[in-house]
Amino acid sequence: MEIKDIEYYACKRPEMLSLIPLSAKKTLEIGCAQGNFSSQLVKDGIETWGVEPNEVSANLASKKLYKVLMGTLGDTINELPENYFDAIILNDVLEHLLYPWEDLKLLKSKLKEDGVLISSIPNVRYAKNLFNLLVKKNWEYEESGILDSTHFRFFTKKSIFSLHKKSGYDVQRIKGINSTKSVLFFPIALLVNIVLLGTQLDIFYMQYATIAKKTKEK
Repeated sequence: MEIKDIEYYACKRPEMLSLIPLSAKKTLEIGCAQGNFSSQLVKDGIETWGVEPNEVSANLASKKLYKVLMGTLGDTINELPENYFDAIILNDVLEHLLYPWEDLKLLKSKLKEDGVLISSIPNVRYAKNLFNLLVKKNWEYEESGILDSTHFRFFTKKSIFSLHKKSGYDVQRIKGINSTKSVLFFPIALLVNIVLLGTQLDIFYMQYATIAKKTKEK
């Protein structure tokens, strides 16, 4: 396993912790890696489940969480209880899926009626990415980041709303996270927003964190 992989699978994602409802008693993390994010919830008495396709990481996670299913969501969906979870978490997972809207539909029946779907999704309109595309005329896949070579799908703030609506969810809250601090890209993003009257604030953020609920049937 390369250093990049070790860092990825060990990630605790502190910026996402505050999105977990205080009332949550049962959570499910899709792509839980080594379980380091969800293990932070164990101390609060939460029953933490995980799904992880990487065998080594799944085995490590199983020592920290209540239950870990090894495999993809498609492999394990029938092993997940119905109407059970208060929160389902997808930290930078949806962009790795061929048909993320179908996977989100599969998860609907696993959420309690008032349960929440919590996700972190990379923003393809991030200033660095736009600079490389528009100025350098370059769209080249990398080992990590927004143009990670394992990403099948790319999202903007607007298309994140569309993804949830298409999948049967209503976005309750969305916020930009991991804002650029680059001495190059922060001034560029600032200048663009001064010229365009603050209409391009999304380009500051590498990702968007979203809380959604199942769409109520009319």
